[in-house]
Amino acid sequence: MNETTHSKGSASEPDIVTLERHVEMSASPGLGAVVGNLAFCARRISAKLRRARLEDVLGEAGEENVQGEPQQKLDVIANDIMMASLAGRDGVVLLGSEEDEDLVRTSISTGGTSGVSDEGTPRFAVFFDPLDGSSNLEVAGSVGTIFSIYRLGETGEQAERLASGRAQQAAGYFLYGSSTVLVLAAAERVAMFVLDPEIGAFVRVSDDIRIPASGKVYSVNEANLESFPEGVRAYIAACHAAGVSARYAGAMVADVHRVLLKGGVFLYPATAKAPGGKLRLMYECNPMAKVICDAGGLADTGRGPIQDVPPERLHQRVPVILGSPDNVREILDRM
Repeated sequence: MNETTHSKGSASEPDIVTLERHVEMSASPGLGAVVGNLAFCARRISAKLRRARLEDVLGEAGEENVQGEPQQKLDVIANDIMMASLAGRDGVVLLGSEEDEDLVRTSISTGGTSGVSDEGTPRFAVFFDPLDGSSNLEVAGSVGTIFSIYRLGETGEQAERLASGRAQQAAGYFLYGSSTVLVLAAAERVAMFVLDPEIGAFVRVSDDIRIPASGKVYSVNEANLESFPEGVRAYIAACHAAGVSARYAGAMVADVHRVLLKGGVFLYPATAKAPGGKLRLMYECNPMAKVICDAGGLADTGRGPIQDVPPERLHQRVPVILGSPDNVREILDRM
């Protein structure tokens, strides 16, 4: 845990840095309010998850989302929480969710396209997967929320024009597990926070995460092995021969979090069923790529960096290879 201390009498006590203070010290104007609002949403989602079985909100909602995937009841609840809260946040004028077919303009999306409103408030677009890994819910597996924030002036002349991952102002994820964790990439630094239930605030536990240069773990759904690209199959065969461990939680948030802290690689390459990749660029791949790259790792599609992919639509999919730089380079060298 990275912390500073100050003297109080003869004792030395930790200087607690909350999320609000961290963002205030390190982020651009207006961004703190958006990140704070996302943290408020995460606290509400976390509380819903803890009581999900008691409140009988586990299981499928009976409908499919725009991806053609069965919606879980908590997918809908989490999306409603985030849409309602973010749409009312001053400065947030554009929202894109995994659960909604189109981009959503908020009721306050007025003014020009310079990135700043008439009142001088920066204007932002927020993209998010409200509940990644929701199929894990009925077995109490890890789930999370992924988010990406753009300052509107950096997304093109028109508000609806999407921008590449290089333009992200901040990105990160909340992981709901044994504790509620936030990993935030902003100002080219990656910090980690844990929700302290006693004070109801996210407290910083690391302010400069660096991914290990290499790791002894790979994370991939090997059920699709036979249809992976040849280079990926060769890499996995080499992992088998070297006794490298496989870890796959079925939630991108959980798998990437492990890779970030312990090293290794997360893979979701093209398959016969999904030749263009399965994971979504704007609210899954770009934010995770920013987290990993800002921490010193690499994130690639197999044809170039994820954050350089020109976005064409909200739900665009891409292949994913991300993690420790040595591991990612070894895969790319085989492709």
